[in-house]
Amino acid sequence: MLISISQAVIALTGFVAALLLMYGLKRMSSPATAASGIRVAGIGMLGAVVAAFLYGVRVEPAAQPHLWTNLGLAIVAMAVGGSIAWWSGKTVKMTAMPQMVAIYNGMGGGAAAAIAAVELFGGRANGTIQLIVTLFGAVIGALSLSGSLIAWAKLDGILNAPLQFRGQQWLNVVIVAVAFAIGAAIVVSVAGGPSLLALPVLISLLFLCAIVFGIMLTLPIGGADMPVVISIYNAATGIAVGLEGYVLQNPALMIAGMVVGTAGSLLTLLMARAMNRSVFNVLFKHFGAAKGQKPSTITGEEKPVQASDAAIDMRYAKSVIIVPGYGLAVSQGQQKLYDFVKLLVAAGVSVKFAIHPVAGRMPGQMDVLLAEAGVPYDMIVQMADINDQFATTDVALVIGANDVVNPAARTDKTSPIYGMPILNVDQAKKAYVVKRGQGKGYSGVVNGLFYAPDTFMVYGDAAAVLGQMIEAVKGLGAAAA
Repeated sequence: MLISISQAVIALTGFVAALLLMYGLKRMSSPATAASGIRVAGIGMLGAVVAAFLYGVRVEPAAQPHLWTNLGLAIVAMAVGGSIAWWSGKTVKMTAMPQMVAIYNGMGGGAAAAIAAVELFGGRANGTIQLIVTLFGAVIGALSLSGSLIAWAKLDGILNAPLQFRGQQWLNVVIVAVAFAIGAAIVVSVAGGPSLLALPVLISLLFLCAIVFGIMLTLPIGGADMPVVISIYNAATGIAVGLEGYVLQNPALMIAGMVVGTAGSLLTLLMARAMNRSVFNVLFKHFGAAKGQKPSTITGEEKPVQASDAAIDMRYAKSVIIVPGYGLAVSQGQQKLYDFVKLLVAAGVSVKFAIHPVAGRMPGQMDVLLAEAGVPYDMIVQMADINDQFATTDVALVIGANDVVNPAARTDKTSPIYGMPILNVDQAKKAYVVKRGQGKGYSGVVNGLFYAPDTFMVYGDAAAVLGQMIEAVKGLGAAAA
């Protein structure tokens, strides 16, 4: 009777934890409720951890001589990992957030792979179905770990250029085929059939194939595709966790893993659509290599102007749309940007922020950046809802964005980004672009917008330029007084 009550409490704890995780994820879908959603999901995760510990102690200690030692080690590991996560979360810069997300994705996949390794090497997978699920969780978790680590290295600048060589895709096909063959051999071996190698050797080779495949899959991918890659590995980690939750018969892990996997998959599809590309194309076509020359369709020259002149022009405009990009995050100029916007709004200027789905280095980075500065949510508008408004806007201000405003995506069929939906900055009556220099964007594609007749360049660090703009507008008020 006592055991049945204990099992019911454990199951209820896991179920409530899963509900909290789902509700928290739902609230994260809106900037206005994202913060509370994170807290709710955190409580749910705490419940899932408690449920996992209850699963561990539901058997009499006499039946598990190492139980209390293992639980003690788990608590120490949680304390160390939690402390590192808390410190890194508090100190990480906004520009380093994408690589932090990438490495955390990898850690989740690695945890799922570690669970699978314990089950496989310990011979705990009961039945063919459970064994196959464990193997899939092992492979997906291991490739998510290695792929996410490569994505982290690329985002952090440790690995710069994409690594591509002849026959690379065929090598990937061979690795996948070998992994499937090893997995089949493991299933046959566990079922009592003949095996060419010992079971621990086969399991080790399977993990090795998965890790190498994750590396080989990610190394050739260029920087412009990194937001989609992060989303792909986030989905993979969720699926791996859900599969291993099935193996452990843990409802909280199953539900949370599948919710995260599904949400990550949908986000991946939405982002790929925003780039007018398929997920297969992102993983295996690798666009974004710089051509080095200005495309023949681009004519004219870049026209530099002073920050003060651009600021005064916007002060007397009726409407302004601002397009934030990664350069704004690099300069940490979001607070100065909002201070400048408040001056424009006080002068009667209509100001909105236009957000492209893949602006920055990770999904939602620009939304988070603006929210950090306190920009009201009703001023932040997504691409689909604001693109038609550029044609009637007096001034468009682009800060540190490049590829997401490149009209070559609409006009130049030879461009690697042709077909990608962009923000229609080139349709505004006038555009100012704040940029550190005359280099190309993250994808390496030259931007024809910068050479357009009604586009003017303001060179310099975004935070410094915005400071000059603030002073110029304030100077107008002082002169009037």
